[in-house]
Amino acid sequence: MQGEHIHTYMTAIGMVSICSDGHSVTAVYLPCENLPAMEDREDDITSQASEEIDEYLSGRRKKFDVPVYQDGTEFQMDVWDAVCAMPYGKTATYGEIAETIGRPGASRAVGTACGLNRIPLIIPCHRVVPKDGTGNYAGGRALKIRLLTIEKEYR
Repeated sequence: MQGEHIHTYMTAIGMVSICSDGHSVTAVYLPCENLPAMEDREDDITSQASEEIDEYLSGRRKKFDVPVYQDGTEFQMDVWDAVCAMPYGKTATYGEIAETIGRPGASRAVGTACGLNRIPLIIPCHRVVPKDGTGNYAGGRALKIRLLTIEKEYR
């Protein structure tokens, strides 16, 4: 489990857990992920993140302000930055993200970086899709489709 603080709560998509180090969100666990039972140790960061996630899921928030931190290679960080820059309600292919970061031909590596994202929703990798369909997602394909539908509905 990433971080020293954790807040688990019910959202419109099911139970979500948010971890923080006291300064930034370090992980978000989606409903389909198995979490060990842990004592809820909410802090200001997890509280802010939970508010923003609720606002996002109800269409009242298009961009997250809560600070985030995760380790990654330079390539992964470039991918996550490009994903965060994507407009709400829009999608891009893995290849388009690869081109955006100046690495044409690295679409599979973009997919891997998205799969390693520990802060889904806030770093919206659900907006990245393969050329031929919806693709996979940490929270499952059904959740990815639901998130994309929410964004289209409130765009």
